[in-house]
Amino acid sequence: MPIPSLTALPIRRLTHRDLTACADLSEERGWPREEHKWGLLLTAGKGYGIDDPDGGLVSACVVTEYGPQDRPVLAAVGMVLVAERHARQGVGRRLMQHVVTMMGTTPLTLHATPNGRPLYEELGFKVTGRAEMVVGHFVPEGPGSRARTRAATAEDLTAILRLDEEVFGADRTHVLARLPAFADQVRVAEDNGRIVGYAAAWPNMDTHVVGPLIARDTETAKALLASLASHTDRPLRTDIDVRHEELLAWLKARGLESVAFNAVMTYGIPQLPGDWSRRFAPLTVAAG
Repeated sequence: MPIPSLTALPIRRLTHRDLTACADLSEERGWPREEHKWGLLLTAGKGYGIDDPDGGLVSACVVTEYGPQDRPVLAAVGMVLVAERHARQGVGRRLMQHVVTMMGTTPLTLHATPNGRPLYEELGFKVTGRAEMVVGHFVPEGPGSRARTRAATAEDLTAILRLDEEVFGADRTHVLARLPAFADQVRVAEDNGRIVGYAAAWPNMDTHVVGPLIARDTETAKALLASLASHTDRPLRTDIDVRHEELLAWLKARGLESVAFNAVMTYGIPQLPGDWSRRFAPLTVAAG
């Protein structure tokens, strides 16, 4: 039987049952398997992929929508992968064109590697920012007067959701409600009993990824990062908006090193909604 051409293979919705195949695809391309992250994305978002007639996946990606369910105001595209044996044959372009068509007038955003950026630019995405990934063992500093932080409780969820929507610019309830089960730590910063920031640290291979990181100012962001670091022996990894120069310099002084830059790109909007000055790091670059 002849093997169908790549253009004839159908694009279908992926589900949590495809988690292993997605992790296999990540590993095949030299990425970490990241099964924990794939699990969140495939339940909180919508996966799209193409099955390989020989088994596994030709390609995959995930779209996470934000805002009202029937009319999202923003969608983040991530984990765009094409199997090595099918690379450079237009598969990634076809999958992304499918996503753009499926989302209609909904604005899109993504974090692009230098390799992926040319494709996204061809499809009409514009660079609107940059994020710097830093990784390393956090070296604590001496006692100071940073904001008070504590572990988040179930009673904090309403205040966290309210703050997050104000800063992010869209409702992320369906994702953040999964955060306590997904993350090893969720901590809040308070001022006179009012929550002024929150952050999570979730396991990814041998690191703890810090994200989301929402804070009223840089000092509050530092307090949240330091408190998360004090409760783990793993290296920290996070993606910081490069406009937060003071926080990046502080993290590097505390032992983290720069390992990569990604372009923040948007489609259908000139810039991301919300308040960038209080948005320090995404939940994950795959979901915004």
